[in-house]
Amino acid sequence: MSLTAGIVGLPNVGKSTLFNAITMKNILAANYPFATIDPNVGMVSLPDKRLEVLENMYLPNKVIPATYEFKDIAGLVKGASRGEGLGNKFLSHIREVDAIVEVVRCFDNKDIIHVDGSIDPIRDIEVINVELILSDLEIVENRINKIGKKAMTTKNKDDIRELELLNKIKTNLEKNIAIRKLDFDDEELKILSSFNFITLKPIIYVCNVSEIDIHNNGNNYVDLVFNYAKEDNSEAVMICAQIESELVELNDEDKTLFLEELGIDESGLDKLIKKTYSLLGLANFFTVGKDEVKSWTFKKGMKAPSCAGLIHSDFERGFIRAEIMSYDDLVEYGSESKVKEAGKVRLEGKDYLMKDGDICYFRFNV
Repeated sequence: MSLTAGIVGLPNVGKSTLFNAITMKNILAANYPFATIDPNVGMVSLPDKRLEVLENMYLPNKVIPATYEFKDIAGLVKGASRGEGLGNKFLSHIREVDAIVEVVRCFDNKDIIHVDGSIDPIRDIEVINVELILSDLEIVENRINKIGKKAMTTKNKDDIRELELLNKIKTNLEKNIAIRKLDFDDEELKILSSFNFITLKPIIYVCNVSEIDIHNNGNNYVDLVFNYAKEDNSEAVMICAQIESELVELNDEDKTLFLEELGIDESGLDKLIKKTYSLLGLANFFTVGKDEVKSWTFKKGMKAPSCAGLIHSDFERGFIRAEIMSYDDLVEYGSESKVKEAGKVRLEGKDYLMKDGDICYFRFNV
């Protein structure tokens, strides 16, 4: 299951520095099949210490972590929805991502001029969010104009249902309320899926701070953004993009020492990766063996056959059952054979809801 997070932000907020750190991270991760797909896309792994434990247990030929893309989306300026800057090109790129990572400047530096002449993270957030709302509003209005008369003339139930839904969205967008803040039933979400609305996508605000602010655990700008994110039903994380660009050049031992000196136990980039992952309601199951240990990404709520299909379509088509043990049980008992002796290995059928940390052997027949 692929995942793409789009990095957006105004000029001079640290967006490029953060993306460069992400790109360098995948270059240095030589053990994993990472690659920069093109100049504006970097692929990274989900930090997961469970893989290290499984590697030590099974001693596989290779270890494959869960990966996903960060896409650096350039060109946003005020007026993008009206074609300013890269305008529609920017907006079309952001429609293709699964989640939005909005980098917000939360540091003072006289040598780095802000595009609006002063530091105001909430103003910056709202500049971007208004452009995204206006872009969605244009799509809604165009669709309403196209089906409005038809729905009223033919009285087609599906068209009327869609029109009512779009009018509800239009009313809220005109009040600067993002679509993700609204409540929808399953049928409405199915209708919305074809539109790929930007403001329906989950968003995480990245507070880019100075190294001093990392030591001080933030500043007033950060507090403002975290409060804004809470009211927006979104997430926020604090990082120092400059520190991240230095961390990726270090080996694991030096990185640990550097983080200890900073008084933090995890890099901001790792926190961002985990929060973005969690924001989308994703989890992981594992397949293990001498050949490889691999982490697979699935959407919470998926059943065993669908997860088997992530490995190969034949696994889903001919699914019989899944032999499953939990990662926690494996760690507790120390080996796969001891987990079996303890009766902790389960045979699950087609209705089994997969859980994070499941270790699976899928049985199938085609």
